[in-house]
Amino acid sequence: MDLFEEYKRNITRRYFFKLGSHAVGWAALTSLLEEEKARAQNGSSKPQLHHPPKAKHVIYLHMVGGPAQMDLYDYKPKMADWFDKDLPDSVRMGQRLTTMTSGQARFPIAPSKFKFAQHGQCGMWVSELLPWTAKMVDDLCFVRSMHTEAINHEPAITYIQTGNQVTGRPCLGAWVSYGLGSLNHNLPTFVVLVAQPTNTEQVQAISARLWQAGYLPGEHAGVSFRTTGDPILFINNPPGVSSDIRRRTLDALKELNEMTFASVGDEETRTRIQQYEMAFRMQTSVPELTNLSSEPESTFKLYGEAARKPGTFANTVLMARRLIERGVRFVQIYHNNWDTHANAAGRLPDQCRDVDQPCYGLIQDLKSRGLFDSTIVIWGGEFGRTIYSQGTLTKDNYGRDHHPRCFTMWMAGGGFKGGTIYGETDEFSYNIIKDPCHIRDWHATLLHLLGFDHRRFSYRYQGLDQRLTGVEPARVITELLA
Repeated sequence: MDLFEEYKRNITRRYFFKLGSHAVGWAALTSLLEEEKARAQNGSSKPQLHHPPKAKHVIYLHMVGGPAQMDLYDYKPKMADWFDKDLPDSVRMGQRLTTMTSGQARFPIAPSKFKFAQHGQCGMWVSELLPWTAKMVDDLCFVRSMHTEAINHEPAITYIQTGNQVTGRPCLGAWVSYGLGSLNHNLPTFVVLVAQPTNTEQVQAISARLWQAGYLPGEHAGVSFRTTGDPILFINNPPGVSSDIRRRTLDALKELNEMTFASVGDEETRTRIQQYEMAFRMQTSVPELTNLSSEPESTFKLYGEAARKPGTFANTVLMARRLIERGVRFVQIYHNNWDTHANAAGRLPDQCRDVDQPCYGLIQDLKSRGLFDSTIVIWGGEFGRTIYSQGTLTKDNYGRDHHPRCFTMWMAGGGFKGGTIYGETDEFSYNIIKDPCHIRDWHATLLHLLGFDHRRFSYRYQGLDQRLTGVEPARVITELLA
């Protein structure tokens, strides 16, 4: 044996791994590709329900920016005696502040300037800003002890909608689409609507990443309906292109895409096939959906005259009912400008007028059509606001900073127990003193009502069983269930 052959036989372990580093990488990549191929072939199949569901639709009304709980639902009358006094250190307990108020010399208490009264058999305290909501408190399930770790908008919205502060994960609507599948092949399973607020002092950015499918098959991403022009971009044929030509073009594209899918098994290729077909079918279904001429006058009395105007919150909520009525599983509506760092007295009345009557109209409409018991309606933001004022404080006006330690949301229908008031905060609406509800618990409870055990409802990705609720503890809050 020559010297070179002998050297190769006696090669050191370190040198072997140096030479084989690329081989090890290719082996790992090959295993991932095989997993991805198997996932592409099986990923679109609907998971099995873990128990009988109470709900089969969701309408999620997200108030972008974070509504002030102490001005709307978390009544704190003792704060009137604390006007312009500093928030005690014993209440704050060194908790994190945003950079917008961390430099303030003091943190003066700003009691709510709005009057409150108790309503319904449940005795829920509701602000004078929400007279229509006050009429239906016995239909609503209030959670006053929601909390999150995120203190800024981007991570907070991402967290409450996807279960993680880091973007790139599937949102709640995508999970519902994946889990329940479609009830109407002529409309998307998951639809997104962005309402235009009356007041636009301080709107937050809203991007399509909030309704993405993440690692789920792309078909489960939300489809955004526009409020002006064509409801969906490119839904109409270009000038000179007839429906017959469009159909022949799509058939040819389908054949090419199916050849690609058969050869490489790329899940996005199948998604592309399905989305082309969906777009063709929506050319007929969407114009009928968005045409409100068939709605009686009683509808606009119920939701308010603003429902006639495309893009208003009232109009989008009415559209949500029409979508649910036609089998859409999940409708996400965003309403902006709840980030009241200043001029709360000037902005909150506008915000509440936008949403108050339409929310009442939606609940009553769902009940009258037999859809209430099978539809979960959600109202809330990504966090709450501080009891102390940001900026100038007067008896008549103030601003409030972000506050993740406690905030209020309400749910209705779909198995939630109407007239429930869950959770309690301290007299400063700063810390939770009874029955905390983390957003993971909230996600677990929503999935439970939709027929899924959050611990078993998962999707295999990068070698892990990914879940909406992640790996940290989460529980179904049975006290909220009917």
